[in-house]
Amino acid sequence: MLRALKEQLPAISEDNTKMPKTKDTVRGNDSSETEKEAPKPKTPAQSQENSSFCLEDHSPGSQPEVLSNMDMIDTFNKASNLSIAHEIMVNQDFCVEESVLPPHSLEGKFSEAMYNAFWDQLKEQLSSSPPNFNRVLELLREIKEMLMSLLLPHQNRLRNEIEEALDMVLLKQEAEHGALDIYSLSSYILSLITLLCAPSRDEAVQKLESITDPVDLLRGIFHVLGLMKMDMVNYTIQSLRSYLQEHSIQYERAKFQELLDNQPSLLDYTTKWLTKAAADLSMPSMSVSDSPSTSCSPPICLTNNSEHLSSTMVLYQGYLNLLLWDPANNEFPETLLMDRTRLQEMEFQLIQLTVLASVLLVARSFSGNILINSPDFVAKLKCITTTLMDEFNAKPEETMLSVSEQVSQEIHKGLHDIGHTSLSMENTSSLIGQIQNIAMKENCVRSVIDQRIRLFLKCCLARGLKESMLDFPGGLILIKEELVELGWKFVNLMRHNQQVFGPYYTEILKNIIPSDQP
Repeated sequence: MLRALKEQLPAISEDNTKMPKTKDTVRGNDSSETEKEAPKPKTPAQSQENSSFCLEDHSPGSQPEVLSNMDMIDTFNKASNLSIAHEIMVNQDFCVEESVLPPHSLEGKFSEAMYNAFWDQLKEQLSSSPPNFNRVLELLREIKEMLMSLLLPHQNRLRNEIEEALDMVLLKQEAEHGALDIYSLSSYILSLITLLCAPSRDEAVQKLESITDPVDLLRGIFHVLGLMKMDMVNYTIQSLRSYLQEHSIQYERAKFQELLDNQPSLLDYTTKWLTKAAADLSMPSMSVSDSPSTSCSPPICLTNNSEHLSSTMVLYQGYLNLLLWDPANNEFPETLLMDRTRLQEMEFQLIQLTVLASVLLVARSFSGNILINSPDFVAKLKCITTTLMDEFNAKPEETMLSVSEQVSQEIHKGLHDIGHTSLSMENTSSLIGQIQNIAMKENCVRSVIDQRIRLFLKCCLARGLKESMLDFPGGLILIKEELVELGWKFVNLMRHNQQVFGPYYTEILKNIIPSDQP
């Protein structure tokens, strides 16, 4: 899979760095020549929503463009290559993992039944008189191909040895004469696996050495070979990472341009997204005195004034709007479609941090400085809140009721442990009520915290994370570690996106921002 991708990574030419063709310039061009390549198998990351591109014109009110089968295959291949390369770059933990279906699911039960049926039939064929070797030959051919796929280009001697030992023509003749020695073949294959496997598979290989039943041994060999193929794919990913770090910007931009050549409407939603961001900035600005206190410079972080509108400000506002995106809105900007799931996770993290900081702010007013300055006490409140946050989006009121009750108990216990008077019934009721009210978006505490977090993220985009941390916003100190982690992920992702798609954004924004604007 990824070897094929590596072969397609182009030597970046001067043409790749020219101004990209947007919708207006693509209409009159011929579609690019279809690449002659097989569709790549999906990795776990590719199966997610954020790895797919729409294959038809999705602009509102427009007629779908009719794509030929070859065009659709070509587009799918290009989108797959782009998705894999992008995922490797932005997700340092990206790897292929063993696919495990839920055991009680219909798909899991069906898969297990079919898998067991194959091995039961194999055992039945070998137990018959005379033995039937048809299934064994099919399995040996598959095993041979798997072994060959694990070899590196310079391992020619081993490749020739495998060809000779697993010569399918010779093995078929031996099977026809009832002379096929399955156990000897299995032992030979096992010795190869021992030679080729990664150290992490040594334990699994050692378990195979104690198996005497030929069918069970072949079954174990087949499973371990599957794991070894997965190891090889992950090794290839790591090998590609350094290359992609050097060429990822040009590569992703070139692949997106190929998609745009096939589908000129591919920037329609991106245009709508940036248009809305510009409109948001052109609205009457709130005064600095009315905004949450922050040290970010007003021209970049606070001022929403059309007189100072710039393409950079519009883009930053657009990025922040992604963290407010309605999941039901499918008009997601195409240039960020691969990161949609990742951005949805960040959006939930932002909501979680907003609620967490709001809870801690309310708790501080009832628990006193001694408790709130205790790292252990704050850690307990964080644990309580974050543990109960899983259901917040679906059941905010119920979630905050549970949080309020447990936080109240923790404050009572904390005050008792340090010898202070416990909260009165009136204060307890007020504490619980204030925490419960955080479930509402318009809650004043939650609203202020939300604004401060977003202003911090905006400052991180404009000034960088390190400089923004020098004047950390008030009220967010207790979630500093978590907020910095979110800011780092968000800024890195947006900077990569800006580097890849900046020329497209520049062309779009020329038609959005008045020409007399900077």
